[in-house]
Amino acid sequence: MADDSQHEQNFESADAGASLTYPMQCSALRKNGFVVIKGRPCKIVEMSTSKTGKHGHAKVHIVALDIFTGKKLEDLSPSTHNMEVPKVTRKEYQLLDITDDDFLSLMSEDGNTKDDVKLPEGEVGEKMRKAFDEGKDLNVTILTSMGEEAAMDFKEAPK
Repeated sequence: MADDSQHEQNFESADAGASLTYPMQCSALRKNGFVVIKGRPCKIVEMSTSKTGKHGHAKVHIVALDIFTGKKLEDLSPSTHNMEVPKVTRKEYQLLDITDDDFLSLMSEDGNTKDDVKLPEGEVGEKMRKAFDEGKDLNVTILTSMGEEAAMDFKEAPK
């Protein structure tokens, strides 16, 4: 028999094997839904379908915004083909602190803390810091998709 130690396996961090995206037929995509364009998770802002030509399929023209950068991306694909749709999760956290290097200190409903999300740039980040500095209790919405996450929005926590 071979040495058994070479066959031992360590499963300390096993995920469910869930993929970051799933396929969906172009014709089933909808405005305000999500789609992957050029490897980026995007929210669809505009869709149009062209009629079938002399040869080939009806084409779907998709205009979408990257959910993390806001950058506009476009794609043209036959309506019968599949496109990848990102799994997007939204979670709300209580804001505990904003560090000097602009990271958010957050607490989930089950009491776990999270310190790896950066204060969003632009208007949302400025308003969040101002409200926090005024002593308001804030709930922050974190969007997670394809291994990235970002603070998208916030609101004052109910008293």
